[in-house]
This record gives sequence, structure tokens and C-alpha cells, in this order.
Amino acid sequence: MGLVFLLFLLIPYLSLSSEAKSPTTDQLTPNYYAKSCPRFHDIIRGVVVDKQIAHSTTAAATLRLFFHDCMVDGCDGSVLISSNPFNKAERDADINLSLPGDSFDLIVKAKTALELECPATVSCSDILAVATRDLVTMVGGPFYNINLGRKDGFTSNAAKVKYHLAQPTTPIDKIISMFEEKGLDVADLVALMGSHTIGFSHCKEFSARLYHYSKNADTDPTFHPKYAEGLKKLCANYTKDPTMSAFNDVMTPNKFDNMYYLNLQRGLGLLATDQVMASDKRTKPYVDLFAANQTAFFEAFARAMQKVSVYGIKTGNQGEVRRRCDAFNSISTR
Repeated sequence: MGLVFLLFLLIPYLSLSSEAKSPTTDQLTPNYYAKSCPRFHDIIRGVVVDKQIAHSTTAAATLRLFFHDCMVDGCDGSVLISSNPFNKAERDADINLSLPGDSFDLIVKAKTALELECPATVSCSDILAVATRDLVTMVGGPFYNINLGRKDGFTSNAAKVKYHLAQPTTPIDKIISMFEEKGLDVADLVALMGSHTIGFSHCKEFSARLYHYSKNADTDPTFHPKYAEGLKKLCANYTKDPTMSAFNDVMTPNKFDNMYYLNLQRGLGLLATDQVMASDKRTKPYVDLFAANQTAFFEAFARAMQKVSVYGIKTGNQGEVRRRCDAFNSISTR
């Protein structure tokens, strides 16, 4: 398996040059660390390979961490900050409590290695963006260019999180609106939801679809009957064991591919927010396109990730390069 994972170092992937623009993205460049930290990419790649081989859930965990960072006040590493007696940080918001420890550990390892090589040079937000891209590629997904030079933000507030991240039961109208507010259209939304082709969800996040669904149906009728039956058995004791979970993609759970969309067409979507996309008239055309054409999915996903990666970035004196990713350089005013 190690050889399979290492193939991403050798096989060329689709490279997209188009970048989403914002007032400060012109300060980002692909070779930002060429002089100040020339081994930047090699160091991150080495940490990523070791971590993914040791823990196969790292790719999905880090991809989720990246989204939860960028969708709240932009890609500024704010989700990495630990709470202190004066501030409850984003990572301790209810929806973020389930963010896997492997993803945080990966960023700590990469930051430590980079600090030894080139102290006070590389931002945590750049590390997260590049590590996420490398992990997506490593498990079979598309390569896409990442411009660098982000600074780490000065704030991290748990109270803000709920207004920017969708819950498993959030209506599709609300989700579309949340994405549009960040410059992401319906095609971007459906492509980014394809990240659920890897990873897992806890039973409590979809239990409402399995038990006492409505007055007329005990189980959500959009579930494939045999799939629902299997999930009921799997999650039977989830109230006693909240760690019980299921793969988001029951067919190829550890491979980044378009199987997620094929699953939606068959009633094998795990979360309500997944399955609804196969029937809503705004999202269904993209579900059908990506199910039929993996290349189209990869291209759309890469473009959407490039957009997300520059959303709300901080540059210049808008941010800092943290010495530690879990703490501001000075906490006196945070």
C-alpha cells in the first residue's frame, strides 16, 4: 500500500492555472518561499506521506479541517488556535469538536519541521492549504496549483462558526446561499461536496434519517432499503457509543473518485445534505455530470478548491506568521 501512496510523487496530475481573485490575491505567488524556504514543498510532502501511510484517515480529516478553517472568516489558520481562559476559539465550537486529531497533528508536525528549517517564515494557513492539496492528490484526487503568501489571522471566535458552516440537516436553500455569500456557485458546491468520497460521519449525524423519520415512515424513503438496513445495524448502539460511524462512501471509502455521485443516484448518500443533491433541480445536473464523468468532477473540484483557498485571506499586516499554529504570537489583545 505504501507504494500506491507514493505514486503521487511520480504521476503527473491535471494542473489548473486559473485562480480566483480577491483584492489581496495579487500578493500571493506560487514561488513565495523559493528563496526564504526552498525546501518548503519537500518538507510538507515528507510529513504528509508519513502521516497518511500511518493513518489512512488523515486525508479526509485534513480536507475537512481546511474547509472548516476557510469557510469561517477565510483561510487564515483560525481553526488551529486553542482556546484560553480569555477566549473560546473556533476549534471548540460544537460543530468543530468532531474534527479529527490526526489533521491537527499533521499541521503541528509540518510546522515543527519547517520551523527547524526556516524559522518564522512559513504561515500555518499556507501549510494547511498545501498539505490538503497534497493529501487529496495522494489518495487519487486531482493536483491543483496553490499560490502562497497567506498570513495567519489575529482572531478565532467560536461564536462565529455556526453562521458559516452547514449542519447535516441544513436545508439545501440555506447551503446554496451560504456558498454564494463566499463567491461559490452551485457547481462549486456540488464539486466540493464530492470531498465526501473519502472519510466518515458519526451515526448521530444521520440517525434522524434511520429512526422515527416521520409519521408515515420510520426511515427516510430516499435511502436504498438495504443500505438503510445495514446502517441501522451498524448504528444500533450509537446513543451509548457516540464514536460509532460509517464511511461517507460505502463503495470506495479510501479513494478520491466520483463514486460519491454514483452513490447518490442509487440512494446511498449518507447525510441528508448529500442525498438531497440528487433530486434538487439546481444540483441534480451536476450530480449526474460528475457521476458520468470523473474528469469533469476533478476539474470542477480543482477549480473550486482554488477559489476556496484564497477566500478571505490575510496578507501584509492583516496577519502574522505564527511561531506555533495553535497560538497567536501575542495573546494580550486576542
